[in-house]
Parts: sequence; C-alpha cells; structure tokens
Amino acid sequence: MLLLCAVPGAAGSASVSAVAPDMLKPGGYKWLSTGPWDGPLYMVVSIRHQQVHVYSGDMLVGMAAVSTGMTGHRTPTGDYPILQKRQWHRSNLYSNAPMPFMQRLTWDGIALHAGHNPGYPASHGCIRLPYAFAQKLFALTRMGTLVTVSPDRLSPMLALDPLVVSDASSAVVGFTPRFEPFPGPPPRDIPRLEIDPAIFGTWGRR
Repeated sequence: MLLLCAVPGAAGSASVSAVAPDMLKPGGYKWLSTGPWDGPLYMVVSIRHQQVHVYSGDMLVGMAAVSTGMTGHRTPTGDYPILQKRQWHRSNLYSNAPMPFMQRLTWDGIALHAGHNPGYPASHGCIRLPYAFAQKLFALTRMGTLVTVSPDRLSPMLALDPLVVSDASSAVVGFTPRFEPFPGPPPRDIPRLEIDPAIFGTWGRR
C-alpha cells in the first residue's frame, strides 16, 4: 500500500471532505491565519450556507457570511477565475449602484464585492461580502484566482496525479476524514498533489 500525504503540487483529482461551516452572523467574518501562505489561494462559495471559505492549498484561512442572488436573479454555480479587479466600481446594469472592491467572475455582471449582507440571498446575482473582509480579500487575490460557487459545498479540492488514480494498490492519506471523486477535469488553479513517477517505477519492479 502506498501512503501519500495531501500537499500542493501535479494532475488527476479528488476532493477534501467538507469543513463544517461556522455559524456566522450576517456581515460576520473570520480570518484564521495571517499568512504568508504556501499554497494557491482560492475560495468556495456555498449558496445554501450563504458563506465563503478562503483556502490556501487545503488550509482554511478565512470565512465570511455572504449574500448571493435572490429569486429571479440566482447566482450561477461553477468555477470562475477572477477576470477583473476594480477597487471603486459602479454597476453597469443596476442604477449605477456602488460595488466596492469588485472582483469580476463573469462578463455578464456576476462579481464579488462589498455590499449589504442581510443573512439571506438578496442580490441581483453578485456575491456580496462584508466590507472589511472584501477589502482584505481584494488585496490578497490576483487575476485568475479561482472562485468556486457551489449549491452547498464549502470544502476545498485537491487534484491527484493520474498515476495515483489508476493504481488500485495506492491509498491517499490526508488530514481530513475522506476523499471523494471530483467530477470532470480539475480546474487549473486548485491545489495539486505532487507525485514522483519514480515511486511507481520502483514499486512495479518489486
């Protein structure tokens, strides 16, 4: 049996099981670490939990309450790289409404930004963040930082090398209770499990 620890690094895929969401009040947030961090920064937004979790690799470093799209203006789910960042932005669609610390996810109007956070879906599709949290997050991200919008999941993802996925004798050991299949090809910027192919060559000759 080959034992592998989950660390950032190569391709293939698996997900780390969910971190239980803290009960955050509307407008609440927490930073669990100040950094600097080694792993790639990315975030997962849960529409059901109305929260965002920020990860560095597979380490949870921050969380916040959010307000996503209301009925008729649902926030779309999927994986989105940040396409544009503007500290002081106004909506092109909704009465020139202010969108401080805007981080665009789609070209048709979906973005992360600071805004009213009542504890339930209330936006026109954007993901509203607490102001101070949005300000710090804006300073941490870069163009291309991955944002996953999920119906319910807040867990991070780890990509596994195809050598691990195809080897029935291998096992993955991490710091979370279990791994689950990740459907489809993994997004480019999720943390990856680094595997040395020489391990498999040696193993096969024994």
